[in-house]
Amino acid sequence: MSHYYKYDPTLNDDIHTFNYTFMGSTLKFETNSGVFSKERVDFGTNVLLNSLPSLKGVSCVLDVGCGVGIIGICIKKAYPKVRLTMVDINERCIELTNKNLGENTIEADVILSDMYEKVEGMFDLIVSNPPIRAGKAKVFEVVDGAYKHLNDKGSLICVIQKKQGAESLKKHMEEVFGNCEILNKEKGYYIIKSTYNK
Repeated sequence: MSHYYKYDPTLNDDIHTFNYTFMGSTLKFETNSGVFSKERVDFGTNVLLNSLPSLKGVSCVLDVGCGVGIIGICIKKAYPKVRLTMVDINERCIELTNKNLGENTIEADVILSDMYEKVEGMFDLIVSNPPIRAGKAKVFEVVDGAYKHLNDKGSLICVIQKKQGAESLKKHMEEVFGNCEILNKEKGYYIIKSTYNK
């Protein structure tokens, strides 16, 4: 069975396009078979984006498990001075992210990487709609890697459904960072933030 966390070259094309408006800008996205939420911006991503605090003063952002690029592209459109890096393990996602960056005239570094494996440098903000179906260990990797890649006072912000392990993720973030707060709760989705303090 195919799964969006892994690239499956045998999948037939099933291309969709849709628009999404964030902070006054309407962006266009193309998706295809074998990627997460291919027909629309999923509810959790929408809640995460609209729960973000002001990113004034944030200079570099990493989108972990970027999918087709929605979170990172929206952030970069709203905050054009941010240096954006996007990573995903799925080759089709990387291809679509690059296409969507071009469609929306956005520049970013896009890396085919299993989590932080090929990520270099430090960031002020790491955002993720983590790959829940890949298992708890992979979700926790988002947290563990973020701790090693955040600047002082940098933050990790994740979205997760309560029924898919919000409490255990919150507990793990608290254990790793020594702090954790819930920025928002909406229809069972939690937006959770931890901050790196030296």
